[in-house]
Amino acid sequence: MRNFLPFPAEVEVFDTYFPPSLLAVILGTIAMVLTTKLLNRYRLFRYVYFPNLVMLAMMVIYTVFIGTFLIPA
Repeated sequence: MRNFLPFPAEVEVFDTYFPPSLLAVILGTIAMVLTTKLLNRYRLFRYVYFPNLVMLAMMVIYTVFIGTFLIPA
């Protein structure tokens, strides 16, 4: 009897298989872009010294949270 894991090993999109971590990175990037737009709209990004590093950190944090809690890889 095979031992099936409760999480997917691959994600299928239009007959192409992707690793779940790629989906987590894509969703983390989308969340970072939306957060950046929100911070720019309320002019809160002007208080940040190095915006590119903050955007990279937000993307990494979102990717880790999405990969851990929504798409366990």
